[in-house]
Amino acid sequence: MRLLNVVVKCFREQKRDLWVLGLSLAFAPLFVLIYYLMTGGTGSTSYSVLVINRDQPVLRTNGVTLAAGEQVVADLRAMTYKSGNPLLRVSLTQDEAQAERQVRDRQASVLLILPPDFSATLAAYQEGRTPAPAQVTLKGDLTNPTYTISAVMVMTAADQFANTFTQAPRPVELNEVALGDSSSRSEFENYIPGLLVMAVVLMVFQAAMMPARDIETGTLRRLRLTSLRSAEYLGGTALWLTLVSVLSILITFATAVALGFRSQGPLAAAILIDIIAALSVIAVGLIVACLSKTVSQAFVIANFPLGFLMFLTGAAFPLPRPTLLTLFGHPISYADFLPPTHAVIALNKIFTLGAGFGDVLFEFSALLLLTLVYFFIAVLLFRRTQLKR
Repeated sequence: MRLLNVVVKCFREQKRDLWVLGLSLAFAPLFVLIYYLMTGGTGSTSYSVLVINRDQPVLRTNGVTLAAGEQVVADLRAMTYKSGNPLLRVSLTQDEAQAERQVRDRQASVLLILPPDFSATLAAYQEGRTPAPAQVTLKGDLTNPTYTISAVMVMTAADQFANTFTQAPRPVELNEVALGDSSSRSEFENYIPGLLVMAVVLMVFQAAMMPARDIETGTLRRLRLTSLRSAEYLGGTALWLTLVSVLSILITFATAVALGFRSQGPLAAAILIDIIAALSVIAVGLIVACLSKTVSQAFVIANFPLGFLMFLTGAAFPLPRPTLLTLFGHPISYADFLPPTHAVIALNKIFTLGAGFGDVLFEFSALLLLTLVYFFIAVLLFRRTQLKR
């Protein structure tokens, strides 16, 4: 009987905090939905492959034209899951410089270049001659996990077609070209961009709990008697937390460098981007504070955006990026509405590919714009729900 009384007590207490209960129940199902959308709404990941087909079809001795390059492209497009969903999203292009930029920006996983003599070489092997193997080139960022998967499938398709057609050993030779310094990066160095973003993502707790403490202790009620405005209160809080974030970033950088981390690009640009990312996370935390009445409530609610910021931005591990729309030539995905997504991409480009500030200007601009939007939302919510000024 007393056990049931405790159950009833818990039920009544929970009724007073339905917001936290709702978040607890919705958290995992929402992630299931988001991951489904992140895989393109099909449940399967399709990897983006760019192809430059320079192959020149040749007329064989039997009078049949061989277009080996076109056949390889067709074979790549025919690769599917058992469900029928495509494994690869193949796009043809002729602009090698633009294709490399897309691979650097991780808009594509790999660039395949078929040589002009691809068909001629395979035809010669099929007729019993032994010319030099056709030189097929793969370009990519070797630190991008999707590169390895895509490159294996692309090379398998090209090699299988060549071997089946010629019945000769090694008619194709693969030339792998690593963009930037990606071929010499250690596994430890590959994790650093995400870890640096993770260092500031955790600031969401402090940003949520600090104003909540003022709300719970009554400090905010006393501040209402002054001329303090919402923007001033949140701005001061954000400034202090930014200083804490800078210290965390510098300590994290110093630790990484001491353990052998090397950056191919300017560290100053990386640190600036990480600081802006910290400001964006602080803005998210301040929004949580607007919805909280106590410190404990702020802590519980903050776990909700933490999951998004940690797992859906690429900070913890890379995710597929289905395109919703294109903005200034850059594909926009669901995760791009979370500011740290742009920080992860920019830091990868700086650390691994040696990009300068101008090369990550789009990511920096998107990060800064989203930070201002989130902070503006926090000010509006705080003015309506807490300070009322």
